[in-house]
Amino acid sequence: MTPPPVDPPRLSSLFANFAAVGLLGFGGVLPFARRMIVERRRWLSAAEFTDLLALCQFLPGPNVVNLSVALGGRFRGPAGALAAVSGLLGGPVAVVIVLGAVYGRYASVPWVAHMLGGLAAAASGLVLATALRIAAPLRRRPVAIGVAVAALAGVAVLRLPLLLVLLVLAPAAMLLQRPSA
Repeated sequence: MTPPPVDPPRLSSLFANFAAVGLLGFGGVLPFARRMIVERRRWLSAAEFTDLLALCQFLPGPNVVNLSVALGGRFRGPAGALAAVSGLLGGPVAVVIVLGAVYGRYASVPWVAHMLGGLAAAASGLVLATALRIAAPLRRRPVAIGVAVAALAGVAVLRLPLLLVLLVLAPAAMLLQRPSA
Protein backbone atom coordinates (compact mmCIF):
# COMPACT_ATOMS: atom_id res chain seq x y z
CA MET A 1 0.00 0.00 0.00
CA THR A 2 1.24 3.47 -0.75
CA PRO A 3 1.69 5.91 2.13
CA PRO A 4 -1.17 8.27 2.91
CA PRO A 5 -1.34 11.53 0.97
CA VAL A 6 0.88 14.41 2.14
CA ASP A 7 -2.26 16.32 3.16
CA PRO A 8 -4.54 13.64 4.68
CA PRO A 9 -8.26 14.37 5.09
CA ARG A 10 -9.31 16.28 8.21
CA LEU A 11 -11.35 14.65 10.93
CA SER A 12 -14.40 16.61 9.81
CA SER A 13 -13.94 15.36 6.25
CA LEU A 14 -13.65 11.75 7.40
CA PHE A 15 -16.80 12.15 9.52
CA ALA A 16 -18.84 13.97 6.86
CA ASN A 17 -17.90 11.67 3.98
CA PHE A 18 -18.55 8.49 5.96
CA ALA A 19 -21.82 9.99 7.27
CA ALA A 20 -22.92 10.56 3.68
CA VAL A 21 -21.95 6.98 2.80
CA GLY A 22 -23.84 5.64 5.80
CA LEU A 23 -27.02 7.52 4.94
CA LEU A 24 -26.90 7.08 1.15
CA GLY A 25 -26.05 3.41 1.19
CA PHE A 26 -28.37 2.41 4.00
CA GLY A 27 -28.37 -1.39 4.16
CA GLY A 28 -25.54 -1.83 1.66
CA VAL A 29 -22.87 0.82 1.91
CA LEU A 30 -19.95 -0.90 0.21
CA PRO A 31 -20.76 0.45 -3.28
CA PHE A 32 -21.03 3.98 -1.91
CA ALA A 33 -17.93 3.63 0.26
CA ARG A 34 -15.86 2.45 -2.70
CA ARG A 35 -17.12 5.26 -4.91
CA MET A 36 -16.35 7.86 -2.26
CA ILE A 37 -12.92 6.50 -1.28
CA VAL A 38 -11.60 5.55 -4.74
CA GLU A 39 -13.42 7.65 -7.32
CA ARG A 40 -14.52 10.87 -5.61
CA ARG A 41 -11.94 11.55 -2.88
CA ARG A 42 -9.10 9.46 -4.36
CA TRP A 43 -7.92 8.55 -0.88
CA LEU A 44 -6.96 5.08 -2.21
CA SER A 45 -6.41 3.53 -5.61
CA ALA A 46 -8.74 0.72 -6.74
CA ALA A 47 -6.05 -1.87 -5.95
CA GLU A 48 -5.36 -0.36 -2.51
CA PHE A 49 -9.08 -0.38 -1.74
CA THR A 50 -9.36 -4.04 -2.73
CA ASP A 51 -6.35 -4.95 -0.58
CA LEU A 52 -7.62 -3.02 2.44
CA LEU A 53 -11.11 -4.48 2.07
CA ALA A 54 -9.62 -7.98 1.88
CA LEU A 55 -7.80 -7.37 5.15
CA CYS A 56 -10.97 -5.97 6.74
CA GLN A 57 -12.92 -9.07 5.72
CA PHE A 58 -10.67 -11.20 7.92
CA LEU A 59 -11.41 -9.04 10.97
CA PRO A 60 -14.49 -9.70 13.09
CA GLY A 61 -17.41 -7.37 12.47
CA PRO A 62 -18.96 -5.69 9.45
CA ASN A 63 -16.50 -5.17 6.59
CA VAL A 64 -17.31 -1.52 5.90
CA VAL A 65 -17.13 -0.63 9.58
CA ASN A 66 -13.70 -2.25 9.71
CA LEU A 67 -12.78 -0.37 6.53
CA SER A 68 -13.83 2.98 8.03
CA VAL A 69 -11.78 2.32 11.16
CA ALA A 70 -8.72 1.25 9.14
CA LEU A 71 -8.92 4.17 6.73
CA GLY A 72 -9.62 6.77 9.42
CA GLY A 73 -6.78 5.33 11.49
CA ARG A 74 -4.42 5.39 8.54
CA PHE A 75 -4.98 9.09 7.96
CA ARG A 76 -5.56 10.49 11.46
CA GLY A 77 -4.81 7.74 13.98
CA PRO A 78 -7.35 6.79 16.67
CA ALA A 79 -9.23 10.10 16.32
CA GLY A 80 -9.59 9.49 12.57
CA ALA A 81 -10.84 5.96 13.17
CA LEU A 82 -13.41 7.28 15.64
CA ALA A 83 -14.49 10.10 13.31
CA ALA A 84 -14.94 7.76 10.33
CA VAL A 85 -16.84 5.03 12.19
CA SER A 86 -19.01 7.58 14.03
CA GLY A 87 -19.93 9.19 10.73
CA LEU A 88 -20.66 5.83 9.14
CA LEU A 89 -22.88 4.52 11.96
CA GLY A 90 -24.47 7.62 13.53
CA GLY A 91 -27.11 8.39 10.90
CA PRO A 92 -28.13 4.81 10.16
CA VAL A 93 -28.58 4.03 13.86
CA ALA A 94 -30.99 6.97 14.17
CA VAL A 95 -32.82 5.92 10.99
CA VAL A 96 -33.16 2.31 12.20
CA ILE A 97 -34.69 3.45 15.46
CA VAL A 98 -37.25 5.60 13.63
CA LEU A 99 -37.99 2.94 10.99
CA GLY A 100 -38.38 0.27 13.67
CA ALA A 101 -41.02 2.37 15.38
CA VAL A 102 -42.83 3.05 12.09
CA TYR A 103 -42.63 -0.60 11.00
CA GLY A 104 -43.97 -1.75 14.36
CA ARG A 105 -47.01 0.40 13.76
CA TYR A 106 -47.60 -0.32 10.02
CA ALA A 107 -46.22 -3.86 9.53
CA SER A 108 -49.65 -5.26 8.63
CA VAL A 109 -50.11 -2.89 5.66
CA PRO A 110 -49.59 -4.93 2.43
CA TRP A 111 -47.75 -2.22 0.47
CA VAL A 112 -45.13 -2.01 3.25
CA ALA A 113 -44.22 -5.68 2.67
CA HIS A 114 -44.04 -5.11 -1.10
CA MET A 115 -41.84 -2.07 -0.62
CA LEU A 116 -39.40 -4.07 1.52
CA GLY A 117 -39.24 -6.78 -1.13
CA GLY A 118 -38.27 -4.19 -3.75
CA LEU A 119 -35.60 -2.76 -1.48
CA ALA A 120 -34.11 -6.23 -0.99
CA ALA A 121 -33.86 -6.73 -4.77
CA ALA A 122 -32.16 -3.36 -5.24
CA ALA A 123 -29.68 -4.12 -2.45
CA SER A 124 -28.82 -7.46 -4.08
CA GLY A 125 -28.06 -5.72 -7.36
CA LEU A 126 -25.80 -3.21 -5.61
CA VAL A 127 -23.87 -6.00 -3.91
CA LEU A 128 -23.35 -7.83 -7.20
CA ALA A 129 -22.23 -4.68 -9.03
CA THR A 130 -19.79 -3.83 -6.26
CA ALA A 131 -18.36 -7.34 -6.22
CA LEU A 132 -17.59 -7.04 -9.92
CA ARG A 133 -15.91 -3.64 -9.46
CA ILE A 134 -13.84 -4.86 -6.53
CA ALA A 135 -12.73 -7.90 -8.51
CA ALA A 136 -11.63 -5.79 -11.50
CA PRO A 137 -8.03 -5.28 -10.26
CA LEU A 138 -7.66 -9.07 -10.13
CA ARG A 139 -8.18 -9.58 -13.86
CA ARG A 140 -4.42 -9.48 -14.52
CA ARG A 141 -3.65 -11.84 -11.64
CA PRO A 142 -4.62 -15.40 -12.64
CA VAL A 143 -3.68 -16.90 -9.28
CA ALA A 144 -5.91 -14.40 -7.46
CA ILE A 145 -8.78 -15.19 -9.85
CA GLY A 146 -8.28 -18.89 -9.17
CA VAL A 147 -8.43 -18.34 -5.41
CA ALA A 148 -11.57 -16.20 -5.77
CA VAL A 149 -13.26 -18.86 -7.93
CA ALA A 150 -12.25 -21.57 -5.44
CA ALA A 151 -13.73 -19.52 -2.57
CA LEU A 152 -16.97 -18.95 -4.50
CA ALA A 153 -17.20 -22.64 -5.38
CA GLY A 154 -16.50 -23.73 -1.82
CA VAL A 155 -19.08 -21.46 -0.22
CA ALA A 156 -21.78 -21.09 -2.88
CA VAL A 157 -21.64 -24.42 -4.71
CA LEU A 158 -20.29 -26.93 -2.17
CA ARG A 159 -21.89 -25.05 0.76
CA LEU A 160 -18.79 -25.43 2.91
CA PRO A 161 -18.53 -23.28 6.04
CA LEU A 162 -16.90 -19.92 5.32
CA LEU A 163 -14.39 -20.39 8.14
CA LEU A 164 -13.20 -23.70 6.65
CA VAL A 165 -12.83 -22.14 3.18
CA LEU A 166 -10.83 -19.23 4.65
CA LEU A 167 -8.62 -21.51 6.73
CA VAL A 168 -7.69 -23.50 3.62
CA LEU A 169 -7.54 -20.75 0.99
CA ALA A 170 -5.83 -17.97 2.97
CA PRO A 171 -2.56 -19.89 3.53
CA ALA A 172 -2.75 -21.32 0.00
CA ALA A 173 -3.16 -17.84 -1.48
CA MET A 174 -0.23 -16.52 0.53
CA LEU A 175 1.99 -19.37 -0.60
CA LEU A 176 0.95 -18.95 -4.22
CA GLN A 177 1.50 -15.17 -4.16
CA ARG A 178 4.81 -15.08 -2.32
CA PRO A 179 7.70 -13.61 -4.26
CA SER A 180 10.02 -16.13 -5.85
CA ALA A 181 13.42 -16.38 -4.24
